[in-house]
Amino acid sequence: MTETIRTGGCQCGAVRFRIHGALGRPSICHCRMCQKAFGSFFGPLVTVPNDGVEWTRNEPAYFQSSVNISRGFCQRCGTPLTYRHPEGLEIAIGAFDDRSDLKPLIQVHTGSALPWVTEIFDAPKRSADGDSANREEGMISFQHPDHDTDNWPVEGLRL
Repeated sequence: MTETIRTGGCQCGAVRFRIHGALGRPSICHCRMCQKAFGSFFGPLVTVPNDGVEWTRNEPAYFQSSVNISRGFCQRCGTPLTYRHPEGLEIAIGAFDDRSDLKPLIQVHTGSALPWVTEIFDAPKRSADGDSANREEGMISFQHPDHDTDNWPVEGLRL
């Protein structure tokens, strides 16, 4: 049997992880603390196996957001990464290199959900026109690629 290994990290690449073993249930948390921690409408998270997390490049810094909860983030770029609680650890779905199969299966703390959150995906969709496509092609990104690489991070990126 082949061990399942998943990788990911923060936006700048200063924090990287490798997960050994099967992931738990992907979820969306609507609590106000997740909204603030992610700077978003909700927090998308997936449970990782106990003792299955290997920090391959730096560990996240932590903020104690409540008595039992601490939230990990990259202290260089600010990317929200983890939700640590007494039962274990969850990692932000967006931090994984491959997120394609991490569709949330449950929503929690829906009493705090913004009343319009389910409607936002019905908003008109704007396709890339010539001007914005040209701007994107000329953009120089400092975002870490969605895979581990020996020639990253660029000089000065270490914490």
